[in-house]
Amino acid sequence: MSAAHELDDHAAQAAPTPERAYVSLPASLPASVRTRVTHRRTKPFSYGFTHHTTAWVVDAADPEAAFPRWLRPLARIRSRDHFGDGDASLQEKVRRFVAAEGLGWATDRVVGLCAARSLGHVFDPLSVWFCFDADGEPTGVLAEVHNTYGERHTYPLPIQRGRAAVDKDFYVSPFFTVEGRYDIRVRLDSDRVAVAISLSQDGEVVFTGSEAGALRPVRSRLDTLRAVLRDPAPALRVAALIRWHGITLWIKRLPVVRRRPHATQEGMT
Repeated sequence: MSAAHELDDHAAQAAPTPERAYVSLPASLPASVRTRVTHRRTKPFSYGFTHHTTAWVVDAADPEAAFPRWLRPLARIRSRDHFGDGDASLQEKVRRFVAAEGLGWATDRVVGLCAARSLGHVFDPLSVWFCFDADGEPTGVLAEVHNTYGERHTYPLPIQRGRAAVDKDFYVSPFFTVEGRYDIRVRLDSDRVAVAISLSQDGEVVFTGSEAGALRPVRSRLDTLRAVLRDPAPALRVAALIRWHGITLWIKRLPVVRRRPHATQEGMT
C-alpha cells in the first residue's frame, strides 16, 4: 500500500481532534524503518520508480541512541548533517530554526525521520522533524530537503489534519523549475510513518513522491545490527540511484533547468 493510500485510509478513521490522529509520539524510540520510496513525474512524459531503503525514527535529543560506537562507521545520525554544520544538538537546532522563523511552536520533544550516515557518506533527500509540546501533542512539522549540490532548505508545515501546502522555494531536481506548490501529507504513530508529496505547477500535478514503512523499535544492539546488515551502505546506494535516474531522464532529452543560487535560511547555519 502506498503512503498516499495509507493516509487516505487513516483519514476515514480521523478523530474529532485530527492532529492527534495523524501525528502522535511513538511509544518506543529509536526505531528502524524499512521504507518503500516512490517517485513519479507526469510531465512531459510519465516516468517513475520504486525502491526500498532503511530510515530511522529518533529522538532529536539523543539521535545516536540506537548506534553503539563500534557500529557508527556503518550507521550514525550526526547533528552536523542537519540544519547547518554546527555542533549543537539536533533538538537545539530545531528550536533555533523554529525561533528564527517566528513559528511559535513548542519543541519540548522533537522526533525525526531521517537516513543514517554510512561509510563516511550521507545523502538524505528528505528528513522530517515532528515537534511536540510537553504533553506530547503535535505542534508542527519541519520538512528538511537536501539536494545533490550540498544545499539544504527547510519547509515549516503547520499541519492540519495531517496535511499542509507550501510554495516550492528550493532547487531539487535539475528537471523541475523552482516554482509551484507542494501538497504534503504525513502520518506518525507507534506503528508506522508515512510522508506523501505532490508538486503542482500551472494547476497540474507534475510530480508525486512517498515514503512509508513500519516502525521496528530498537531495544538492543542486535536490533541495530540486523537493520544495518539488512541494508548496508544505504546512503551510497540512494545517491547512486538518484544519479542513475537523472542520467536516464537526460538520455530521454528532458530539458535541464539551470540552478539559481540559494540563499541560506536563518536558522540553517
